[in-house]
Amino acid sequence: MNDWIKHALTRKRIQRGRVIIDEPNEKLVLGVKFAVGMTLCLSVLEVAHMAFLGTWNSEVFAAITGLSGTITGIFVGQKA
Repeated sequence: MNDWIKHALTRKRIQRGRVIIDEPNEKLVLGVKFAVGMTLCLSVLEVAHMAFLGTWNSEVFAAITGLSGTITGIFVGQKA
């Protein structure tokens, strides 16, 4: 899991005919891994909530949406 996150956050730029690779900070990679894991856990929690109680929990869905937006923002911001 670490390899694809690190690869997605790695910047490649060309300067004076050479390719320069900027690897992301390890804390950023760990933070993204944590956010992805929490999003998956909250998704499972929402599915279980719907299966056992038969209702939609808007608070859990708001947390899922917030974490997904944060992850997307990190990927877009790191590439810019």
